[in-house]
Amino acid sequence: MTDRKFKILVINPGSTSTKVSLFLDEEELFERNLFHDAPELLKFPHVNDQLPFRCDVILKMLAEEKVDPYEIDAFVGRGGSACTQPGGLTKIDQKLYDDTVAAVGGSEHPAKLGVMIAWTFAQKYGKDAYTLNPTNVDEYGDYARLTGVKGIYRISHSHVLNQKAVAEYHAGTIGKRYEDCNFIVAHIDGGITVSAHDHGRMVDGNMGADGEGAFTPTRIGSVPVLSLLDYLETHSLEETRLLCARSGGFVQFFGTANSDMIHALVEEGDKKAGLVWNTMIYQICKMIGEMSTVLCGQVDGILLTGGLMRFSDIAEGIEKRCGFIASISVYPGEMEQEAMAIPTLQALKGERTAMTYSGRNVWEGFPGIDL
Repeated sequence: MTDRKFKILVINPGSTSTKVSLFLDEEELFERNLFHDAPELLKFPHVNDQLPFRCDVILKMLAEEKVDPYEIDAFVGRGGSACTQPGGLTKIDQKLYDDTVAAVGGSEHPAKLGVMIAWTFAQKYGKDAYTLNPTNVDEYGDYARLTGVKGIYRISHSHVLNQKAVAEYHAGTIGKRYEDCNFIVAHIDGGITVSAHDHGRMVDGNMGADGEGAFTPTRIGSVPVLSLLDYLETHSLEETRLLCARSGGFVQFFGTANSDMIHALVEEGDKKAGLVWNTMIYQICKMIGEMSTVLCGQVDGILLTGGLMRFSDIAEGIEKRCGFIASISVYPGEMEQEAMAIPTLQALKGERTAMTYSGRNVWEGFPGIDL
Protein backbone atom coordinates (compact mmCIF):
# COMPACT_ATOMS: atom_id res chain seq x y z
CA MET A 1 0.00 0.00 0.00
CA THR A 2 1.20 3.50 -0.79
CA ASP A 3 -0.13 7.06 -0.64
CA ARG A 4 1.88 8.38 -3.60
CA LYS A 5 0.06 9.36 -6.77
CA PHE A 6 0.59 7.54 -10.05
CA LYS A 7 0.46 8.64 -13.66
CA ILE A 8 -1.16 6.06 -15.93
CA LEU A 9 -1.32 6.27 -19.72
CA VAL A 10 -4.35 4.48 -21.16
CA ILE A 11 -4.03 3.40 -24.80
CA ASN A 12 -7.13 2.32 -26.69
CA PRO A 13 -6.70 1.53 -30.40
CA GLY A 14 -9.81 1.00 -32.49
CA SER A 15 -10.45 0.28 -36.14
CA THR A 16 -10.52 4.00 -36.99
CA SER A 17 -8.89 5.77 -34.02
CA THR A 18 -6.45 5.65 -31.12
CA LYS A 19 -7.93 7.04 -27.91
CA VAL A 20 -5.34 8.07 -25.31
CA SER A 21 -5.89 9.28 -21.74
CA LEU A 22 -3.53 10.32 -18.98
CA PHE A 23 -4.69 9.70 -15.41
CA LEU A 24 -3.24 10.97 -12.15
CA ASP A 25 -4.68 8.37 -9.80
CA GLU A 26 -8.47 8.49 -10.50
CA GLU A 27 -8.36 11.91 -12.16
CA GLU A 28 -8.29 11.99 -15.95
CA LEU A 29 -5.93 14.83 -16.82
CA PHE A 30 -6.82 14.70 -20.53
CA GLU A 31 -8.24 12.49 -23.24
CA ARG A 32 -7.37 12.67 -26.92
CA ASN A 33 -9.12 10.76 -29.69
CA LEU A 34 -6.75 10.49 -32.65
CA PHE A 35 -8.77 9.63 -35.78
CA HIS A 36 -7.25 7.56 -38.60
CA ASP A 37 -9.34 7.25 -41.76
CA ALA A 38 -9.50 3.80 -43.35
CA PRO A 39 -7.53 4.73 -46.50
CA GLU A 40 -4.66 5.91 -44.27
CA LEU A 41 -4.57 2.64 -42.33
CA LEU A 42 -4.96 0.56 -45.48
CA LYS A 43 -1.45 1.69 -46.45
CA PHE A 44 -0.25 -0.87 -43.92
CA PRO A 45 -0.51 -4.45 -45.25
CA HIS A 46 -1.03 -5.94 -41.77
CA VAL A 47 -2.40 -4.64 -38.47
CA ASN A 48 1.02 -5.26 -36.86
CA ASP A 49 2.57 -2.87 -39.38
CA GLN A 50 0.62 -0.02 -37.78
CA LEU A 51 2.65 -0.26 -34.55
CA PRO A 52 5.36 2.35 -35.36
CA PHE A 53 2.75 4.70 -36.86
CA ARG A 54 0.46 4.58 -33.82
CA CYS A 55 3.38 4.84 -31.38
CA ASP A 56 4.63 7.95 -33.19
CA VAL A 57 1.15 9.50 -33.17
CA ILE A 58 0.91 8.99 -29.40
CA LEU A 59 4.41 10.33 -28.69
CA LYS A 60 3.68 13.40 -30.82
CA MET A 61 0.47 13.97 -28.86
CA LEU A 62 2.31 13.61 -25.52
CA ALA A 63 4.87 16.19 -26.70
CA GLU A 64 2.01 18.56 -27.56
CA GLU A 65 0.60 18.03 -24.05
CA LYS A 66 4.11 18.58 -22.59
CA VAL A 67 4.15 15.12 -20.96
CA ASP A 68 7.48 13.36 -20.45
CA PRO A 69 6.92 9.60 -21.06
CA TYR A 70 9.58 8.79 -18.45
CA GLU A 71 7.28 10.33 -15.79
CA ILE A 72 4.48 7.88 -16.56
CA ASP A 73 4.28 5.07 -13.99
CA ALA A 74 2.41 2.46 -16.03
CA PHE A 75 1.02 1.88 -19.50
CA VAL A 76 -2.28 0.04 -19.94
CA GLY A 77 -3.63 -0.98 -23.32
CA ARG A 78 -6.70 -2.57 -24.75
CA GLY A 79 -5.85 -6.04 -26.01
CA GLY A 80 -6.82 -9.06 -28.05
CA SER A 81 -5.59 -11.72 -30.51
CA ALA A 82 -3.66 -13.83 -27.99
CA CYS A 83 -4.98 -17.02 -26.40
CA THR A 84 -8.39 -16.56 -24.84
CA GLN A 85 -8.21 -15.20 -21.30
CA PRO A 86 -10.39 -14.89 -18.21
CA GLY A 87 -11.84 -11.49 -17.46
CA GLY A 88 -9.86 -9.08 -15.31
CA LEU A 89 -6.52 -7.25 -15.16
CA THR A 90 -3.46 -8.96 -16.67
CA LYS A 91 0.16 -7.86 -16.53
CA ILE A 92 1.72 -7.76 -19.98
CA ASP A 93 4.90 -9.80 -20.42
CA GLN A 94 6.98 -10.94 -23.38
CA LYS A 95 4.85 -14.07 -23.87
CA LEU A 96 1.62 -12.10 -24.06
CA TYR A 97 3.24 -9.61 -26.42
CA ASP A 98 4.59 -12.36 -28.69
CA ASP A 99 1.27 -14.24 -28.80
CA THR A 100 -0.54 -10.97 -29.54
CA VAL A 101 1.80 -10.19 -32.43
CA ALA A 102 1.38 -13.73 -33.76
CA ALA A 103 -2.41 -13.56 -33.27
CA VAL A 104 -2.45 -17.09 -31.89
CA GLY A 105 -6.10 -16.50 -30.98
CA GLY A 106 -6.97 -16.13 -34.65
CA SER A 107 -8.21 -12.53 -34.66
CA GLU A 108 -6.44 -9.52 -36.13
CA HIS A 109 -8.55 -6.85 -34.42
CA PRO A 110 -6.67 -3.52 -34.05
CA ALA A 111 -7.35 -3.70 -30.30
CA LYS A 112 -4.28 -5.98 -30.19
CA LEU A 113 -2.17 -2.87 -30.79
CA GLY A 114 -3.03 -1.71 -27.26
CA VAL A 115 -0.99 -4.54 -25.76
CA MET A 116 1.75 -4.04 -28.34
CA ILE A 117 2.02 -0.27 -27.79
CA ALA A 118 1.85 -0.55 -23.98
CA TRP A 119 4.60 -3.19 -23.95
CA THR A 120 6.75 -1.20 -26.40
CA PHE A 121 6.51 1.90 -24.20
CA ALA A 122 7.02 -0.11 -21.00
CA GLN A 123 10.24 -1.58 -22.39
CA LYS A 124 11.45 1.79 -23.68
CA TYR A 125 10.73 3.74 -20.49
CA GLY A 126 11.34 1.02 -17.89
CA LYS A 127 7.80 0.71 -16.49
CA ASP A 128 5.09 -1.96 -16.18
CA ALA A 129 2.32 -2.60 -18.69
CA TYR A 130 -1.17 -4.03 -18.23
CA THR A 131 -4.30 -4.97 -20.15
CA LEU A 132 -7.90 -5.36 -18.95
CA ASN A 133 -10.73 -7.44 -20.43
CA PRO A 134 -9.22 -7.81 -23.92
CA THR A 135 -11.37 -8.70 -26.91
CA ASN A 136 -10.58 -12.39 -26.40
CA VAL A 137 -12.01 -12.79 -22.88
CA ASP A 138 -13.91 -16.09 -23.06
CA GLU A 139 -16.96 -16.80 -20.90
CA TYR A 140 -19.00 -18.62 -23.54
CA GLY A 141 -21.18 -21.66 -22.95
CA ASP A 142 -20.92 -24.82 -25.06
CA TYR A 143 -23.95 -24.02 -27.22
CA ALA A 144 -22.31 -20.77 -28.29
CA ARG A 145 -19.16 -22.55 -29.52
CA LEU A 146 -20.20 -25.39 -31.83
CA THR A 147 -20.60 -24.80 -35.58
CA GLY A 148 -21.68 -27.11 -38.39
CA VAL A 149 -18.06 -27.71 -39.39
CA LYS A 150 -16.05 -30.16 -37.31
CA GLY A 151 -12.98 -28.43 -35.91
CA ILE A 152 -14.29 -24.89 -36.42
CA TYR A 153 -15.59 -23.29 -33.25
CA ARG A 154 -16.99 -19.88 -32.38
CA ILE A 155 -14.89 -18.03 -29.83
CA SER A 156 -15.24 -14.73 -28.04
CA HIS A 157 -14.02 -11.79 -30.14
CA SER A 158 -15.91 -8.77 -28.85
CA HIS A 159 -15.73 -5.30 -27.29
CA VAL A 160 -15.56 -6.98 -23.89
CA LEU A 161 -13.87 -4.04 -22.17
CA ASN A 162 -16.53 -1.45 -22.91
CA GLN A 163 -19.45 -3.85 -22.74
CA LYS A 164 -18.59 -5.01 -19.24
CA ALA A 165 -17.80 -1.48 -18.07
CA VAL A 166 -21.16 -0.20 -19.32
CA ALA A 167 -23.05 -3.19 -17.91
CA GLU A 168 -21.48 -2.75 -14.48
CA TYR A 169 -22.23 0.99 -14.53
CA HIS A 170 -25.85 0.50 -15.64
CA ALA A 171 -26.45 -2.15 -13.00
CA GLY A 172 -25.40 0.41 -10.40
CA THR A 173 -27.86 2.98 -11.75
CA ILE A 174 -30.74 0.56 -11.15
CA GLY A 175 -29.48 -0.41 -7.70
CA LYS A 176 -28.24 -3.86 -8.64
CA ARG A 177 -24.97 -5.72 -9.16
CA TYR A 178 -23.82 -6.70 -12.64
CA GLU A 179 -23.68 -10.29 -11.37
CA ASP A 180 -27.43 -10.18 -10.58
CA CYS A 181 -28.60 -8.95 -14.00
CA ASN A 182 -29.19 -10.10 -17.57
CA PHE A 183 -28.26 -7.52 -20.22
CA ILE A 184 -27.94 -7.29 -23.97
CA VAL A 185 -25.08 -4.89 -24.70
CA ALA A 186 -24.41 -3.46 -28.16
CA HIS A 187 -21.13 -1.69 -28.88
CA ILE A 188 -21.74 0.31 -32.06
CA ASP A 189 -18.80 2.07 -33.70
CA GLY A 190 -16.17 1.24 -36.32
CA GLY A 191 -16.76 -2.34 -35.18
CA ILE A 192 -20.13 -3.59 -33.96
CA THR A 193 -20.60 -6.37 -31.42
CA VAL A 194 -23.75 -7.40 -29.57
CA SER A 195 -23.56 -9.81 -26.66
CA ALA A 196 -25.65 -11.51 -24.00
CA HIS A 197 -24.57 -10.98 -20.38
CA ASP A 198 -25.99 -13.58 -18.02
CA HIS A 199 -25.41 -12.76 -14.35
CA GLY A 200 -21.96 -11.23 -14.84
CA ARG A 201 -20.78 -13.50 -17.64
CA MET A 202 -20.72 -12.66 -21.36
CA VAL A 203 -22.10 -15.99 -22.56
CA ASP A 204 -22.58 -15.31 -26.29
CA GLY A 205 -22.10 -12.65 -28.95
CA ASN A 206 -21.04 -12.09 -32.53
CA MET A 207 -17.43 -12.37 -33.67
CA GLY A 208 -17.35 -8.84 -35.04
CA ALA A 209 -13.73 -8.72 -36.18
CA ASP A 210 -14.23 -12.05 -37.98
CA GLY A 211 -17.04 -10.83 -40.23
CA GLU A 212 -20.05 -11.97 -38.19
CA GLY A 213 -23.10 -9.82 -37.49
CA ALA A 214 -24.05 -6.43 -38.91
CA PHE A 215 -21.81 -4.74 -41.45
CA THR A 216 -20.00 -1.72 -40.03
CA PRO A 217 -18.00 1.28 -41.25
CA THR A 218 -15.06 -1.09 -41.99
CA ARG A 219 -16.38 -4.70 -41.89
CA ILE A 220 -18.56 -6.79 -44.16
CA GLY A 221 -20.63 -8.48 -41.46
CA SER A 222 -22.35 -11.80 -42.14
CA VAL A 223 -22.31 -12.79 -45.82
CA PRO A 224 -23.73 -16.01 -47.32
CA VAL A 225 -20.85 -18.48 -47.37
CA LEU A 226 -21.37 -19.67 -50.96
CA SER A 227 -21.49 -16.08 -52.20
CA LEU A 228 -18.21 -15.38 -50.46
CA LEU A 229 -16.69 -18.48 -52.08
CA ASP A 230 -17.82 -17.14 -55.47
CA TYR A 231 -16.13 -13.85 -54.61
CA LEU A 232 -12.90 -15.73 -53.88
CA GLU A 233 -12.86 -17.08 -57.42
CA THR A 234 -11.97 -13.62 -58.72
CA HIS A 235 -10.22 -12.15 -55.67
CA SER A 236 -7.20 -13.29 -53.67
CA LEU A 237 -7.43 -14.67 -50.15
CA GLU A 238 -5.44 -11.67 -48.93
CA GLU A 239 -7.90 -9.25 -50.56
CA THR A 240 -10.82 -11.11 -49.03
CA ARG A 241 -9.32 -11.11 -45.53
CA LEU A 242 -8.78 -7.36 -45.83
CA LEU A 243 -12.37 -6.94 -46.97
CA CYS A 244 -13.73 -8.84 -43.96
CA ALA A 245 -12.08 -6.71 -41.30
CA ARG A 246 -10.77 -3.42 -42.71
CA SER A 247 -12.16 -2.49 -46.13
CA GLY A 248 -15.77 -3.67 -45.98
CA GLY A 249 -18.98 -1.88 -45.05
CA PHE A 250 -18.94 1.88 -45.54
CA VAL A 251 -15.46 1.69 -47.08
CA GLN A 252 -16.87 -0.53 -49.85
CA PHE A 253 -19.78 1.77 -50.60
CA PHE A 254 -18.23 5.21 -50.05
CA GLY A 255 -14.44 4.78 -49.92
CA THR A 256 -14.32 6.05 -46.33
CA ALA A 257 -15.17 4.88 -42.82
CA ASN A 258 -16.03 8.45 -41.76
CA SER A 259 -19.48 8.02 -40.22
CA ASP A 260 -20.02 11.77 -39.82
CA MET A 261 -19.65 12.18 -43.58
CA ILE A 262 -22.04 9.31 -44.32
CA HIS A 263 -24.63 10.50 -41.80
CA ALA A 264 -24.50 14.01 -43.26
CA LEU A 265 -25.47 12.45 -46.61
CA VAL A 266 -28.34 10.62 -44.88
CA GLU A 267 -29.62 13.89 -43.45
CA GLU A 268 -29.40 15.49 -46.91
CA GLY A 269 -31.70 12.78 -48.26
CA ASP A 270 -29.11 10.84 -50.26
CA LYS A 271 -30.84 7.58 -51.20
CA LYS A 272 -27.71 5.43 -51.28
CA ALA A 273 -26.49 6.66 -47.90
CA GLY A 274 -29.96 6.25 -46.40
CA LEU A 275 -30.25 2.66 -47.61
CA VAL A 276 -26.79 1.67 -46.33
CA TRP A 277 -27.18 3.45 -42.97
CA ASN A 278 -30.63 2.08 -42.20
CA THR A 279 -29.66 -1.44 -43.29
CA MET A 280 -26.88 -1.32 -40.71
CA ILE A 281 -29.42 -0.38 -38.02
CA TYR A 282 -31.76 -3.14 -39.22
CA GLN A 283 -28.99 -5.72 -38.95
CA ILE A 284 -28.07 -4.55 -35.42
CA CYS A 285 -31.70 -5.07 -34.41
CA LYS A 286 -31.59 -8.65 -35.72
CA MET A 287 -28.52 -9.28 -33.56
CA ILE A 288 -30.25 -7.93 -30.46
CA GLY A 289 -33.19 -10.23 -31.17
CA GLU A 290 -30.80 -13.21 -31.35
CA MET A 291 -29.25 -12.37 -27.99
CA SER A 292 -32.70 -12.06 -26.37
CA THR A 293 -33.30 -15.74 -27.16
CA VAL A 294 -29.95 -16.66 -25.58
CA LEU A 295 -31.28 -15.12 -22.36
CA CYS A 296 -34.66 -16.86 -22.80
CA GLY A 297 -36.34 -13.46 -22.97
CA GLN A 298 -35.29 -12.60 -19.42
CA VAL A 299 -33.62 -9.27 -20.19
CA ASP A 300 -33.14 -6.51 -17.59
CA GLY A 301 -32.05 -3.96 -20.17
CA ILE A 302 -30.67 -3.34 -23.66
CA LEU A 303 -27.59 -1.12 -23.40
CA LEU A 304 -26.37 0.80 -26.45
CA THR A 305 -22.85 2.19 -26.38
CA GLY A 306 -19.97 3.12 -28.69
CA GLY A 307 -19.05 6.11 -30.80
CA LEU A 308 -21.89 5.84 -33.33
CA MET A 309 -24.46 6.30 -30.57
CA ARG A 310 -23.88 10.04 -30.99
CA PHE A 311 -26.39 9.69 -33.83
CA SER A 312 -29.85 9.62 -32.25
CA ASP A 313 -31.53 7.89 -35.20
CA ILE A 314 -29.67 4.65 -34.36
CA ALA A 315 -31.27 4.49 -30.91
CA GLU A 316 -34.64 5.43 -32.43
CA GLY A 317 -34.40 2.63 -34.98
CA ILE A 318 -33.45 0.08 -32.33
CA GLU A 319 -36.22 1.28 -30.01
CA LYS A 320 -38.77 0.79 -32.81
CA ARG A 321 -37.79 -2.83 -33.45
CA CYS A 322 -36.46 -4.00 -30.07
CA GLY A 323 -38.22 -1.90 -27.45
CA PHE A 324 -40.66 -4.74 -26.77
CA ILE A 325 -37.80 -6.91 -25.49
CA ALA A 326 -36.62 -4.65 -22.64
CA SER A 327 -35.99 -1.01 -21.76
CA ILE A 328 -33.25 0.64 -23.80
CA SER A 329 -30.50 2.81 -22.29
CA VAL A 330 -27.95 4.75 -24.31
CA TYR A 331 -24.34 5.41 -23.26
CA PRO A 332 -22.65 7.22 -26.17
CA GLY A 333 -18.91 6.75 -26.52
CA GLU A 334 -17.09 4.36 -24.23
CA MET A 335 -16.32 3.85 -20.56
CA GLU A 336 -13.12 2.04 -21.43
CA GLN A 337 -10.54 4.61 -20.36
CA GLU A 338 -11.48 4.76 -16.69
CA ALA A 339 -12.27 1.02 -16.72
CA MET A 340 -8.62 0.35 -17.62
CA ALA A 341 -7.10 3.04 -15.40
CA ILE A 342 -8.70 2.20 -12.04
CA PRO A 343 -7.70 -1.51 -11.82
CA THR A 344 -4.18 -0.56 -12.97
CA LEU A 345 -4.02 2.06 -10.21
CA GLN A 346 -5.15 -0.56 -7.69
CA ALA A 347 -2.34 -2.86 -8.85
CA LEU A 348 0.23 -0.06 -8.54
CA LYS A 349 -0.97 0.70 -5.01
CA GLY A 350 -0.86 -2.95 -3.96
CA GLU A 351 -4.65 -3.18 -3.60
CA ARG A 352 -5.08 -5.69 -6.41
CA THR A 353 -3.04 -8.51 -7.91
CA ALA A 354 -2.87 -8.65 -11.69
CA MET A 355 -3.16 -12.03 -13.39
CA THR A 356 -0.31 -13.59 -15.34
CA TYR A 357 -1.01 -14.62 -18.93
CA SER A 358 -1.13 -18.41 -19.12
CA GLY A 359 -0.45 -18.85 -22.83
CA ARG A 360 -3.32 -21.38 -22.98
CA ASN A 361 -6.90 -20.96 -24.13
CA VAL A 362 -9.62 -20.85 -21.49
CA TRP A 363 -11.53 -23.48 -23.47
CA GLU A 364 -9.67 -26.34 -25.14
CA GLY A 365 -12.43 -28.59 -26.48
CA PHE A 366 -15.40 -30.68 -25.40
CA PRO A 367 -14.07 -33.25 -22.89
CA GLY A 368 -14.80 -36.81 -23.94
CA ILE A 369 -16.71 -35.83 -27.11
CA ASP A 370 -15.32 -36.18 -30.63
CA LEU A 371 -16.25 -32.76 -32.02
